[in-house]
Amino acid sequence: MEQTPAIPPRTWVFRHTTWQPGDIPRLMGIVNVTPDSFSDGGQWVSTMAAVEHALALAEQGADVLDIGGESTRPGAEPVSGAVELQRVIPVIEQLARQTDVPLSIDTTKAEVAAQALAAGASIVNDISAATADPRMPEVCASSNCGIILMHMQGTPQTMQIDPRYQDVVQEVSDYLEARRRAFHALGVADERLLLDPGIGFGKTARHNLQLLRNIPRLQASGRPVLIGHSRKGFLKKLVGRNIDERLAGTIGVSIALAEQQVDMLRVHDISAVRDALRAWQQIRSDAMPPE
Repeated sequence: MEQTPAIPPRTWVFRHTTWQPGDIPRLMGIVNVTPDSFSDGGQWVSTMAAVEHALALAEQGADVLDIGGESTRPGAEPVSGAVELQRVIPVIEQLARQTDVPLSIDTTKAEVAAQALAAGASIVNDISAATADPRMPEVCASSNCGIILMHMQGTPQTMQIDPRYQDVVQEVSDYLEARRRAFHALGVADERLLLDPGIGFGKTARHNLQLLRNIPRLQASGRPVLIGHSRKGFLKKLVGRNIDERLAGTIGVSIALAEQQVDMLRVHDISAVRDALRAWQQIRSDAMPPE
């Protein structure tokens, strides 16, 4: 009897897309349709502005566009599902008509995820690893969408109040493995899952650095790993810069993660990060640029 070939490690499958690990990390562009996100809150809050910004990120080389309608910065207040839907669904509907770049919905609410998937999204990015809403696993399982499961200690309102771990890498890995098994029990194939250790979500700067230095341990389950480090507060500890001066620090961390073969980076500045990664790749390879 002919056997089905095994899926190679860290392959990610969603809708009609199959991604293998690449020479450089894929890039997820951040589209915050919110008035209060930590870095760019209010800049893209209108549908037109958000769509234009997303299309610009796609033109710069974003591999995924991640659309969110609720800020998850430390201390952020939650918003209702109705408000979130009002912010994100018109953006997703327009983008689905204007670009082939896969769309991700950044939400913890099952109803928002369901309507976003119907509107044209193909990925659900849930910072609670599908634990905040009991219907979320069912919504994801019943779709052929990609699923991003993130670790967070606490909630956005409490997560930075004295976070503690005995071994942050092991504890985060164990949690994400437990969530993988929970989805497996629902019949969701492993290759639909991507894991995110949740940089800045219930971690000190020291915890973040320990996670960022141990990408291979986070990939040990065979699942691809996403890192969202762009402009985040731990960079203040590293380089002493405020939010609007953290691009260089973001790029430096991106290169360090690419050295460890991380699978995807979630960033604000697609063009600058992609240029840096391409230059890094050229130095490491035998390829020569055109004369």
